[in-house]
Amino acid sequence: MKYIDEFQDPELARRLLDEIHATVTRPWALMEVCGGQTHSIIRHGIDQLLPEQVELIHGPGCPVCVTPLEVIDKALEIASRPGVIFCSFGDMLRVPGTGRDLFQVRGQGGDVRVVYSPLDALRIAEQNPGREVVFFGIGFETTAPPNAMTVHQARRLGIRNFSLLVSHVRVPPAIDAIMRSPDCRVQGFLAAGHVCSVMGTAEYPELAARYRVPIVVTGFEPLDILEGVRRTVLQLERGEHTVDNAYPRAVQAGGNPAARAMLDDVFEVTDRAWRGIGVIPDSGWRLSERYRDYDAEIRFSVEGIDTREPAECRSGEVLQGLLKPHECEAFGTLCTPRSPLGATMVSSEGACAAYYLYRRLDLASPGRRGQARSVPTPGPASPDAPTPDAVPSTVSSPNLPPLEGSSVV
Repeated sequence: MKYIDEFQDPELARRLLDEIHATVTRPWALMEVCGGQTHSIIRHGIDQLLPEQVELIHGPGCPVCVTPLEVIDKALEIASRPGVIFCSFGDMLRVPGTGRDLFQVRGQGGDVRVVYSPLDALRIAEQNPGREVVFFGIGFETTAPPNAMTVHQARRLGIRNFSLLVSHVRVPPAIDAIMRSPDCRVQGFLAAGHVCSVMGTAEYPELAARYRVPIVVTGFEPLDILEGVRRTVLQLERGEHTVDNAYPRAVQAGGNPAARAMLDDVFEVTDRAWRGIGVIPDSGWRLSERYRDYDAEIRFSVEGIDTREPAECRSGEVLQGLLKPHECEAFGTLCTPRSPLGATMVSSEGACAAYYLYRRLDLASPGRRGQARSVPTPGPASPDAPTPDAVPSTVSSPNLPPLEGSSVV
């Protein structure tokens, strides 16, 4: 596919790796912010090919994973009520709340529907004027504009039986919270390219200067990530800490003005709880006063929710970069994609799911852990690609039932 295959070229990957190896002289810890980047890193074995001095720490950039348990439980309560059609992206249906998930609510008779766009939910509301239709609006700065547009459209069209259960979060305050943690080891960031394609890069220079960390805006294909690592390591070795855009094909400094204007109209910044992390000031959005009557939490008065995280789940430490997924005692045993303890195992962008799908068998074979690193073949084999002996094997995903839809942060 044009503009995808070009960023999965094994020979170019080898050259970038050679440059990184030639540049690094000391240990560095980098955090990729986005869960999509985490999956690409683990799927292609990028972390195994980098110099041993370069450690990639997985950040909290999975919107499903950081949606707080209290909001999940509110979704379950609303979806269980008679007369409600609850709409969501498919990857939210298996996320565990306190004792159940949306799949179980649907199995118990709740009208829970998978949609592929918030506008699908608005269309359902038009077609069912006698019922309340709720859309579960989660995500980072990338999914917030279409959700804002849907509420704007509902108001413009006079559709009153539609509401939004909002759990939107913002990346820059999360970076600030990570750097303020006394346990933080992060020395540089690979910023999420799709977030910056909406919001631009204006919020990052102050963070880079305050904490003296380079922030490199990075894409999601193997060459994107390797180039992001190369630029970050180069800055660290030089003692620099600036914002660098390594994803110019999608990101402009000012972001998307139309999307930002829609966000400013429909939402307002608020404190937001992150699952496994806690409340981060100014890290989320809620509906502004003008659109507050479309807020599902207010419309359904969901209060007094008693939330309880499983004691065995350590996903909060994974989301903070303090723990690798396989270091959790429940990984692959008590916690699997079919019976997840936390959202990081079931989400299509969760770090635990990435390790389970692509590295579970490697982790189960102690003899394989010390294998020499080699250059991966990110895409389909080509005549010039390295021989199979030079390429690490990847673990195929088990035959799990696919979810019906997926959100994109």
